[in-house]
Amino acid sequence: MWTRALGWVAVVGLIYLLICAVGIISRGFRGLGGDAAHAMFAFAGDAWVGLCVGVLATVLIQSSTTTTAITVSAVGSGALSVRDAVPIILGANIGTTVTCTLVALTFVGDRDEFRRALGASTIHDFYNFLALAIFFPIELVWHPLERASGALTNGLYDTGWLPDPNRFNFVSAATRPVVDGVRDVTTHLAGTLGPLFTIVIGALLILAVVRYLGKLLKLLMVGRARAILTAAVGRNSYIAMAAGTAVTTLTQSSTITQSVLVPFAGAGILTPGQIYPVTIGANVGTTFTALFAAFAVEGTATAKIGLQAAFVHLLYNVFAIVIIFVIPILRPVPLWCAEHLANIAVAHKWIIATYLVAVFILAPALVIVLVAVL
Repeated sequence: MWTRALGWVAVVGLIYLLICAVGIISRGFRGLGGDAAHAMFAFAGDAWVGLCVGVLATVLIQSSTTTTAITVSAVGSGALSVRDAVPIILGANIGTTVTCTLVALTFVGDRDEFRRALGASTIHDFYNFLALAIFFPIELVWHPLERASGALTNGLYDTGWLPDPNRFNFVSAATRPVVDGVRDVTTHLAGTLGPLFTIVIGALLILAVVRYLGKLLKLLMVGRARAILTAAVGRNSYIAMAAGTAVTTLTQSSTITQSVLVPFAGAGILTPGQIYPVTIGANVGTTFTALFAAFAVEGTATAKIGLQAAFVHLLYNVFAIVIIFVIPILRPVPLWCAEHLANIAVAHKWIIATYLVAVFILAPALVIVLVAVL
Protein backbone atom coordinates (compact mmCIF):
# COMPACT_ATOMS: atom_id res chain seq x y z
CA MET A 1 0.00 0.00 0.00
CA TRP A 2 2.82 2.40 0.90
CA THR A 3 4.57 1.59 -2.37
CA ARG A 4 1.44 2.48 -4.34
CA ALA A 5 0.99 5.70 -2.36
CA LEU A 6 4.60 6.69 -3.06
CA GLY A 7 4.00 5.93 -6.72
CA TRP A 8 1.13 8.41 -6.87
CA VAL A 9 3.24 11.01 -5.05
CA ALA A 10 5.86 10.51 -7.76
CA VAL A 11 3.15 10.99 -10.43
CA VAL A 12 2.20 14.35 -8.89
CA GLY A 13 5.88 15.33 -8.79
CA LEU A 14 6.37 14.40 -12.45
CA ILE A 15 3.30 16.38 -13.53
CA TYR A 16 4.71 19.36 -11.62
CA LEU A 17 8.02 18.97 -13.47
CA LEU A 18 6.18 18.73 -16.79
CA ILE A 19 4.47 22.07 -16.15
CA CYS A 20 7.80 23.53 -15.05
CA ALA A 21 9.38 22.32 -18.29
CA VAL A 22 6.75 24.12 -20.38
CA GLY A 23 7.41 27.29 -18.41
CA ILE A 24 11.18 26.86 -18.88
CA ILE A 25 10.82 26.62 -22.66
CA SER A 26 8.53 29.66 -22.76
CA ARG A 27 11.00 31.65 -20.68
CA GLY A 28 13.82 30.60 -22.99
CA PHE A 29 11.97 31.75 -26.11
CA ARG A 30 11.20 35.09 -24.50
CA GLY A 31 14.87 35.44 -23.58
CA LEU A 32 15.91 34.94 -27.20
CA GLY A 33 13.95 37.98 -28.29
CA GLY A 34 11.23 38.17 -30.90
CA ASP A 35 13.38 38.03 -34.03
CA ALA A 36 15.57 35.13 -32.91
CA ALA A 37 12.62 33.13 -31.56
CA HIS A 38 10.68 33.54 -34.79
CA ALA A 39 13.76 32.63 -36.82
CA MET A 40 13.92 29.26 -35.06
CA PHE A 41 10.47 28.40 -36.40
CA ALA A 42 10.74 30.09 -39.78
CA PHE A 43 10.86 26.66 -41.44
CA ALA A 44 7.42 25.87 -39.97
CA GLY A 45 5.84 28.74 -41.88
CA ASP A 46 5.16 26.28 -44.68
CA ALA A 47 2.19 24.15 -43.66
CA TRP A 48 3.50 20.98 -45.34
CA VAL A 49 6.86 21.32 -43.59
CA GLY A 50 5.13 21.90 -40.26
CA LEU A 51 3.01 18.79 -40.80
CA CYS A 52 6.07 16.67 -41.61
CA VAL A 53 8.04 18.08 -38.68
CA GLY A 54 5.20 17.02 -36.38
CA VAL A 55 5.23 13.50 -37.84
CA LEU A 56 9.01 13.03 -37.70
CA ALA A 57 9.43 14.56 -34.23
CA THR A 58 6.74 12.31 -32.78
CA VAL A 59 8.11 9.20 -34.49
CA LEU A 60 11.61 9.91 -33.19
CA ILE A 61 10.67 10.68 -29.58
CA GLN A 62 7.67 8.31 -29.54
CA SER A 63 5.39 10.80 -27.80
CA SER A 64 2.80 13.11 -29.32
CA THR A 65 2.38 14.62 -25.84
CA THR A 66 5.99 15.84 -25.91
CA THR A 67 5.70 17.27 -29.42
CA THR A 68 2.43 19.03 -28.59
CA ALA A 69 3.68 20.38 -25.26
CA ILE A 70 6.77 21.90 -26.88
CA THR A 71 4.61 23.38 -29.64
CA VAL A 72 2.19 24.86 -27.08
CA SER A 73 5.05 26.45 -25.14
CA ALA A 74 6.46 27.92 -28.38
CA VAL A 75 3.06 29.43 -29.20
CA GLY A 76 2.63 30.74 -25.68
CA SER A 77 6.00 32.51 -25.86
CA GLY A 78 5.14 34.14 -29.17
CA ALA A 79 7.82 32.24 -31.11
CA LEU A 80 5.21 30.39 -33.18
CA SER A 81 1.76 31.48 -34.32
CA VAL A 82 -1.31 29.33 -33.75
CA ARG A 83 -1.76 29.06 -37.53
CA ASP A 84 1.75 27.68 -37.96
CA ALA A 85 1.33 25.38 -34.94
CA VAL A 86 -1.78 23.64 -36.31
CA PRO A 87 0.07 21.54 -38.96
CA ILE A 88 2.67 20.47 -36.39
CA ILE A 89 -0.08 19.31 -34.03
CA LEU A 90 -1.84 17.44 -36.82
CA GLY A 91 1.46 15.82 -37.74
CA ALA A 92 2.00 14.72 -34.15
CA ASN A 93 -1.38 13.01 -34.31
CA ILE A 94 -0.09 10.97 -37.26
CA GLY A 95 3.33 10.23 -35.79
CA THR A 96 1.92 8.71 -32.62
CA THR A 97 0.19 5.92 -34.55
CA VAL A 98 3.43 4.15 -35.48
CA THR A 99 3.91 2.87 -31.92
CA CYS A 100 0.63 0.97 -32.01
CA THR A 101 1.68 -0.72 -35.24
CA LEU A 102 5.00 -1.73 -33.71
CA VAL A 103 3.12 -3.46 -30.89
CA ALA A 104 1.49 -5.75 -33.45
CA LEU A 105 4.88 -6.85 -34.80
CA THR A 106 5.39 -8.95 -31.66
CA PHE A 107 2.84 -11.38 -33.13
CA VAL A 108 4.68 -11.85 -36.42
CA GLY A 109 5.54 -15.48 -35.62
CA ASP A 110 1.94 -16.68 -36.04
CA ARG A 111 0.08 -15.80 -39.26
CA ASP A 112 -3.43 -15.67 -37.80
CA GLU A 113 -2.43 -13.80 -34.66
CA PHE A 114 -0.33 -11.37 -36.69
CA ARG A 115 -3.21 -10.65 -39.07
CA ARG A 116 -5.66 -9.98 -36.24
CA ALA A 117 -3.21 -7.90 -34.19
CA LEU A 118 -2.08 -5.83 -37.17
CA GLY A 119 -5.69 -5.25 -38.23
CA ALA A 120 -6.52 -3.97 -34.74
CA SER A 121 -3.44 -1.75 -34.39
CA THR A 122 -3.42 -0.08 -37.82
CA ILE A 123 -6.98 1.15 -37.38
CA HIS A 124 -5.28 3.99 -35.50
CA ASP A 125 -3.10 4.72 -38.54
CA PHE A 126 -5.88 4.80 -41.12
CA TYR A 127 -8.33 6.66 -38.90
CA ASN A 128 -5.77 9.44 -38.38
CA PHE A 129 -4.84 9.42 -42.09
CA LEU A 130 -8.49 9.91 -42.99
CA ALA A 131 -8.90 12.69 -40.42
CA LEU A 132 -5.83 14.44 -41.86
CA ALA A 133 -7.08 14.06 -45.43
CA ILE A 134 -10.36 15.73 -44.44
CA PHE A 135 -9.20 18.50 -42.13
CA PHE A 136 -5.77 19.53 -43.40
CA PRO A 137 -6.94 20.93 -46.78
CA ILE A 138 -9.88 22.64 -45.09
CA GLU A 139 -7.60 24.16 -42.47
CA LEU A 140 -5.25 25.50 -45.14
CA VAL A 141 -8.11 27.44 -46.75
CA TRP A 142 -10.60 28.36 -44.02
CA HIS A 143 -8.71 27.70 -40.72
CA PRO A 144 -11.69 26.27 -38.77
CA LEU A 145 -9.50 24.74 -36.04
CA GLU A 146 -7.71 28.04 -35.47
CA ARG A 147 -10.99 29.95 -35.37
CA ALA A 148 -12.88 27.45 -33.20
CA SER A 149 -10.05 27.13 -30.68
CA GLY A 150 -9.77 30.92 -30.48
CA ALA A 151 -13.51 31.29 -29.93
CA LEU A 152 -13.47 28.60 -27.24
CA THR A 153 -10.51 30.16 -25.44
CA ASN A 154 -11.98 33.68 -25.55
CA GLY A 155 -15.35 32.34 -24.43
CA LEU A 156 -13.86 30.59 -21.41
CA TYR A 157 -11.96 33.68 -20.34
CA ASP A 158 -14.84 36.09 -21.03
CA THR A 159 -17.29 34.03 -18.97
CA GLY A 160 -14.88 33.89 -16.05
CA TRP A 161 -14.54 30.09 -16.17
CA LEU A 162 -10.78 30.57 -16.37
CA PRO A 163 -8.86 32.92 -14.04
CA ASP A 164 -7.01 35.99 -15.24
CA PRO A 165 -3.38 34.78 -15.38
CA ASN A 166 -2.08 38.14 -14.22
CA ARG A 167 -4.01 38.00 -10.95
CA PHE A 168 -4.86 34.41 -10.22
CA ASN A 169 -2.53 31.74 -11.56
CA PHE A 170 -1.48 29.21 -8.93
CA VAL A 171 0.25 27.11 -11.57
CA SER A 172 2.64 29.85 -12.64
CA ALA A 173 3.25 30.85 -9.04
CA ALA A 174 4.07 27.28 -8.04
CA THR A 175 6.45 26.69 -10.94
CA ARG A 176 8.13 30.11 -11.02
CA PRO A 177 10.96 29.20 -8.55
CA VAL A 178 12.07 26.29 -10.74
CA VAL A 179 11.66 28.23 -13.99
CA ASP A 180 13.55 31.25 -12.65
CA GLY A 181 16.23 29.01 -11.18
CA VAL A 182 16.94 27.28 -14.49
CA ARG A 183 16.99 30.60 -16.34
CA ASP A 184 19.42 32.14 -13.82
CA VAL A 185 21.78 29.14 -13.97
CA THR A 186 21.86 29.00 -17.77
CA THR A 187 22.33 32.76 -18.03
CA HIS A 188 25.21 32.64 -15.53
CA LEU A 189 26.94 29.71 -17.24
CA ALA A 190 26.24 30.44 -20.90
CA GLY A 191 25.79 34.21 -21.04
CA THR A 192 24.06 35.30 -24.24
CA LEU A 193 23.46 31.66 -25.18
CA GLY A 194 21.59 31.15 -21.92
CA PRO A 195 18.08 31.34 -23.45
CA LEU A 196 18.98 28.70 -26.05
CA PHE A 197 20.27 26.35 -23.36
CA THR A 198 17.13 27.08 -21.35
CA ILE A 199 14.99 25.88 -24.28
CA VAL A 200 17.09 22.72 -24.67
CA ILE A 201 16.86 21.93 -20.93
CA GLY A 202 13.08 22.43 -21.01
CA ALA A 203 12.67 20.17 -24.05
CA LEU A 204 14.84 17.43 -22.52
CA LEU A 205 12.92 17.71 -19.26
CA ILE A 206 9.59 17.28 -21.07
CA LEU A 207 10.94 14.23 -22.90
CA ALA A 208 12.23 12.63 -19.70
CA VAL A 209 9.13 13.42 -17.65
CA VAL A 210 6.70 12.08 -20.24
CA ARG A 211 8.72 8.90 -20.60
CA TYR A 212 8.96 8.18 -16.88
CA LEU A 213 5.41 9.33 -16.24
CA GLY A 214 4.19 6.82 -18.82
CA LYS A 215 6.23 4.00 -17.26
CA LEU A 216 5.07 4.83 -13.74
CA LEU A 217 1.41 5.16 -14.70
CA LYS A 218 1.64 1.90 -16.59
CA LEU A 219 2.80 0.16 -13.41
CA LEU A 220 0.09 1.83 -11.34
CA MET A 221 -2.78 1.65 -13.79
CA VAL A 222 -2.29 -1.13 -16.32
CA GLY A 223 -4.30 -3.67 -14.31
CA ARG A 224 -7.11 -1.23 -13.70
CA ALA A 225 -6.91 0.00 -17.29
CA ARG A 226 -7.27 -3.55 -18.58
CA ALA A 227 -10.32 -4.07 -16.36
CA ILE A 228 -11.96 -0.84 -17.54
CA LEU A 229 -11.28 -1.49 -21.20
CA THR A 230 -12.28 -5.15 -21.31
CA ALA A 231 -15.49 -4.31 -19.44
CA ALA A 232 -16.35 -1.55 -21.93
CA VAL A 233 -15.31 -3.20 -25.19
CA GLY A 234 -18.08 -5.09 -26.93
CA ARG A 235 -20.81 -2.99 -25.36
CA ASN A 236 -22.06 0.32 -26.78
CA SER A 237 -19.46 1.89 -29.10
CA TYR A 238 -19.65 5.23 -27.33
CA ILE A 239 -19.10 3.61 -23.94
CA ALA A 240 -16.01 1.93 -25.38
CA MET A 241 -14.89 5.30 -26.77
CA ALA A 242 -15.38 6.96 -23.38
CA ALA A 243 -13.37 4.17 -21.75
CA GLY A 244 -10.53 4.75 -24.23
CA THR A 245 -10.59 8.47 -23.44
CA ALA A 246 -10.64 7.88 -19.67
CA VAL A 247 -7.86 5.30 -19.61
CA THR A 248 -5.61 7.38 -21.88
CA THR A 249 -6.22 10.47 -19.75
CA LEU A 250 -5.23 8.52 -16.65
CA THR A 251 -2.18 6.82 -18.17
CA GLN A 252 -1.27 9.69 -20.53
CA SER A 253 -0.35 7.19 -23.22
CA SER A 254 -2.45 6.03 -26.14
CA THR A 255 0.18 3.32 -26.58
CA ILE A 256 -0.75 1.81 -23.21
CA THR A 257 -4.43 1.84 -24.15
CA GLN A 258 -3.68 0.17 -27.46
CA SER A 259 -1.09 -2.31 -26.15
CA VAL A 260 -3.56 -3.53 -23.52
CA LEU A 261 -6.06 -4.57 -26.20
CA VAL A 262 -3.91 -5.67 -29.15
CA PRO A 263 -2.98 -9.00 -27.45
CA PHE A 264 -6.71 -9.72 -27.05
CA ALA A 265 -7.15 -9.09 -30.76
CA GLY A 266 -4.20 -11.32 -31.61
CA ALA A 267 -5.71 -14.12 -29.52
CA GLY A 268 -9.06 -13.72 -31.25
CA ILE A 269 -10.87 -12.65 -28.08
CA LEU A 270 -11.64 -9.17 -29.42
CA THR A 271 -12.19 -8.07 -33.01
CA PRO A 272 -10.64 -4.99 -34.66
CA GLY A 273 -14.15 -3.57 -34.92
CA GLN A 274 -14.56 -3.76 -31.14
CA ILE A 275 -11.20 -2.05 -30.56
CA TYR A 276 -11.90 0.69 -33.12
CA PRO A 277 -13.94 3.04 -30.84
CA VAL A 278 -11.47 2.61 -27.97
CA THR A 279 -8.66 3.70 -30.26
CA ILE A 280 -10.33 6.93 -31.33
CA GLY A 281 -11.30 7.65 -27.73
CA ALA A 282 -7.60 7.36 -26.89
CA ASN A 283 -6.95 10.12 -29.44
CA VAL A 284 -8.98 12.50 -27.29
CA GLY A 285 -7.49 11.34 -24.00
CA THR A 286 -3.94 12.05 -25.09
CA THR A 287 -4.68 15.79 -25.56
CA PHE A 288 -5.25 16.67 -21.91
CA THR A 289 -1.62 16.87 -20.77
CA ALA A 290 -0.92 19.72 -23.18
CA LEU A 291 -4.09 21.48 -22.02
CA PHE A 292 -2.96 21.24 -18.41
CA ALA A 293 0.59 22.31 -19.24
CA ALA A 294 -0.69 25.37 -21.12
CA PHE A 295 -1.49 26.99 -17.79
CA ALA A 296 2.25 27.25 -17.10
CA VAL A 297 2.46 30.05 -19.66
CA GLU A 298 2.56 33.46 -17.97
CA GLY A 299 0.73 36.65 -18.94
CA THR A 300 -2.83 37.17 -20.12
CA ALA A 301 -2.21 37.30 -23.87
CA THR A 302 0.43 34.57 -23.96
CA ALA A 303 -1.51 32.26 -21.66
CA LYS A 304 -4.60 32.58 -23.83
CA ILE A 305 -2.78 31.88 -27.08
CA GLY A 306 -0.91 28.94 -25.53
CA LEU A 307 -4.20 27.49 -24.33
CA GLN A 308 -5.68 28.07 -27.78
CA ALA A 309 -2.92 25.94 -29.33
CA ALA A 310 -3.68 23.16 -26.86
CA PHE A 311 -7.38 23.38 -27.71
CA VAL A 312 -6.52 22.85 -31.40
CA HIS A 313 -5.42 19.29 -30.60
CA LEU A 314 -8.54 18.55 -28.57
CA LEU A 315 -11.00 20.05 -31.07
CA TYR A 316 -9.31 18.31 -34.00
CA ASN A 317 -9.83 14.90 -32.43
CA VAL A 318 -13.40 15.69 -31.34
CA PHE A 319 -14.34 16.97 -34.81
CA ALA A 320 -12.74 13.88 -36.37
CA ILE A 321 -14.98 11.63 -34.27
CA VAL A 322 -18.07 13.54 -35.38
CA ILE A 323 -17.15 13.48 -39.08
CA ILE A 324 -15.65 9.99 -39.37
CA PHE A 325 -17.23 7.83 -36.68
CA VAL A 326 -20.68 9.36 -36.26
CA ILE A 327 -21.34 9.53 -40.02
CA PRO A 328 -22.08 5.91 -41.11
CA ILE A 329 -20.58 6.33 -44.59
CA LEU A 330 -17.06 7.06 -43.38
CA ARG A 331 -17.01 4.87 -40.28
CA PRO A 332 -16.02 1.58 -42.01
CA VAL A 333 -13.16 3.10 -44.05
CA PRO A 334 -10.32 2.86 -41.46
CA LEU A 335 -11.39 -0.66 -40.47
CA TRP A 336 -11.52 -1.81 -44.12
CA CYS A 337 -8.07 -0.35 -44.85
CA ALA A 338 -6.54 -1.86 -41.71
CA GLU A 339 -7.87 -5.34 -42.41
CA HIS A 340 -6.74 -5.26 -46.05
CA LEU A 341 -3.23 -4.12 -45.07
CA ALA A 342 -3.11 -6.93 -42.51
CA ASN A 343 -4.11 -9.52 -45.11
CA ILE A 344 -1.42 -8.30 -47.51
CA ALA A 345 1.25 -8.06 -44.80
CA VAL A 346 0.64 -11.65 -43.66
CA ALA A 347 1.45 -12.90 -47.15
CA HIS A 348 4.33 -10.46 -47.71
CA LYS A 349 5.87 -9.43 -44.40
CA TRP A 350 8.32 -7.03 -46.04
CA ILE A 351 5.36 -4.81 -46.92
CA ILE A 352 4.73 -3.76 -43.32
CA ALA A 353 8.37 -2.76 -42.86
CA THR A 354 8.27 -0.81 -46.13
CA TYR A 355 4.99 0.81 -45.07
CA LEU A 356 6.38 1.98 -41.72
CA VAL A 357 9.63 3.37 -43.10
CA ALA A 358 8.10 4.97 -46.20
CA VAL A 359 5.06 6.57 -44.56
CA PHE A 360 6.48 7.68 -41.23
CA ILE A 361 10.10 8.53 -42.11
CA LEU A 362 10.94 8.77 -45.81
CA ALA A 363 7.84 10.63 -47.03
CA PRO A 364 7.91 13.43 -44.42
CA ALA A 365 11.70 13.77 -44.70
CA LEU A 366 11.43 14.03 -48.49
CA VAL A 367 8.78 16.76 -48.26
CA ILE A 368 10.99 18.81 -45.91
CA VAL A 369 14.00 18.45 -48.22
CA LEU A 370 12.01 19.31 -51.35
CA VAL A 371 10.49 22.43 -49.77
CA ALA A 372 13.92 23.51 -48.53
CA VAL A 373 15.48 23.03 -51.96
CA LEU A 374 12.68 24.58 -53.98
